[in-house]
Amino acid sequence: MRVTPLLLAIGLASALENGLARTPQMGWNTWNSFACDMNETVVLQAAEKIVSLGFKDLGYHYVVMDDCWSAGRNSSGYLIPDPDKFPNGVADLADKIHDMGLKLGIYSSAGTLTCARYAGSLGYEEKDAALWASWGIDYLKYDNCYNQGEEGTPKLSYDRYNTMGKALNATGRPILYSLCNWGVDGPWNFAPTIGNSWRMSGDLINVWDRENVNCPCSETEGLDCKTPGYQCSVMNVLNKAVYYASKPYAGAWNDLDMLEVGNGGLTDTEAVAHFSLWAALKSPLLMTNVMTTIDAPTLSILQNTAVLAVSQDPESSSAVRIWRYYVDGGQIQMYSGSLSGGDQLVLLLNGGSTARKMNATLTDIFWGDGAEGTASEIQSSWDVYDLWADRMSNATANAIIEGGNATRPINMTALGGYEKVYAQEPLPTSKALMGSKIGSVKARGTVTAHVEAHGVAMLRLREVKSNDEL
Repeated sequence: MRVTPLLLAIGLASALENGLARTPQMGWNTWNSFACDMNETVVLQAAEKIVSLGFKDLGYHYVVMDDCWSAGRNSSGYLIPDPDKFPNGVADLADKIHDMGLKLGIYSSAGTLTCARYAGSLGYEEKDAALWASWGIDYLKYDNCYNQGEEGTPKLSYDRYNTMGKALNATGRPILYSLCNWGVDGPWNFAPTIGNSWRMSGDLINVWDRENVNCPCSETEGLDCKTPGYQCSVMNVLNKAVYYASKPYAGAWNDLDMLEVGNGGLTDTEAVAHFSLWAALKSPLLMTNVMTTIDAPTLSILQNTAVLAVSQDPESSSAVRIWRYYVDGGQIQMYSGSLSGGDQLVLLLNGGSTARKMNATLTDIFWGDGAEGTASEIQSSWDVYDLWADRMSNATANAIIEGGNATRPINMTALGGYEKVYAQEPLPTSKALMGSKIGSVKARGTVTAHVEAHGVAMLRLREVKSNDEL
């Protein structure tokens, strides 16, 4: 049996001991589409679409209110919801969200102010955690603005974020804890012991690959990597995240920031690659598009169950970058990762400006297993499945948008719910979870795929038990 980072982590205590996020959390967040214009109506309308369009059935369970929800503190020091945005209060909103079978998230900052200059939680951790628990909150996104200089060493950041972690635990309510400190002070080294996820870089924008002085750590300019920045492209965030692939484990995940699928800026090919990479690297999948105006291509990306099965595989760990080469117009990269039952994920990324044929040998694919594992695996033969080959058609997606979840080609609820399906035993064989078989690779052979510019080939390999089956 191959030893993966996840198997090595089984003996570790789960993040916060709260039992949450055993696979990366999935849901929707208000910020990218609404910023401070969000309110109760925005949240409820999005939640209704998450249910009616089948997103809840696929595992998108958290509906997260980001910044700008409060109206300050009362005389007792407790936060007050903005009465214009939330006339019925947050507790009432939480009840409505829970009645839909979803969970409600809220936002604050480990500073005196939030990033939009609303009341922060620094010094009020116990009061805020107790209040949120009393409202029925299920998720906290905890930012890093106006932190009074309490950063600069891992210990300073750890202490500040751990204070809120302890306060959440003390409420007795399971609240998923999502640290958003932008990679400052190396959260991948301390956050796994106190949180369910941690942002490992500056803010992502819906741009594929562009040098931006506001997002340091440019590989070509040699800028200061310690400054988190913002306006980071997909490739910039990816090229930072690859160095921390060994850090996440069940209950604690590297967060590459929220999804930009459906927000414009990315081509369809780029959006597919963005979603695939975030799933492969085990980032939380938080949608941010306007759910009430979702289009068919966006829905078909976000509802690709074969890709979601990789994200939510209960036995897999983050895919690891095996090689990278520079080509005209960008980079080509190859990723590999273990999946349940001995399956293997292979992801070929073409960051260049032209389509190309890309190859990965079985030696490349099983490089992470070490010499002994590689020798064993490359002598086997493997069936190759393309996880995007059966992408939902626009006609089917439009039927779902117009007619609701009843038109879905796969009913996850009828199959026992997304947790059971993504962890299906015996191993999944349906196209909905495997994609389509596109060929086989014989022992010591090479996997080959045509990859569009700024695109990916996302493949699942399954061992052939007998060469006669090839």
